[in-house]
Amino acid sequence: MPAIPVTIGGKIFEKKGDALEFFQVMLAKYYPGDTVSDDDSVWLTGLIARHPEAAEKIGNGIRNFSVRRADYNTKCFWVNRVDGTSEKFSYKSCV
Repeated sequence: MPAIPVTIGGKIFEKKGDALEFFQVMLAKYYPGDTVSDDDSVWLTGLIARHPEAAEKIGNGIRNFSVRRADYNTKCFWVNRVDGTSEKFSYKSCV
């Protein structure tokens, strides 16, 4: 079965696994409590738009992204909204 390309934030990945690896590497370079760089935030904005519950995750707008601890002490991306609330999201669910 041929690979199906995935487009996220204007970037075309040859296959889903390439997109997953891209965001896994991005997550790994941050420590819990870090704010994600503006450059990486561009990619995360495109990524979260693909989430099955994107409207709920984004809420009234994105202020920035951060990395924090989540369930079972894992790291994950968090969207920090303009109203001061935050919500975790899985990059895997978005891809």
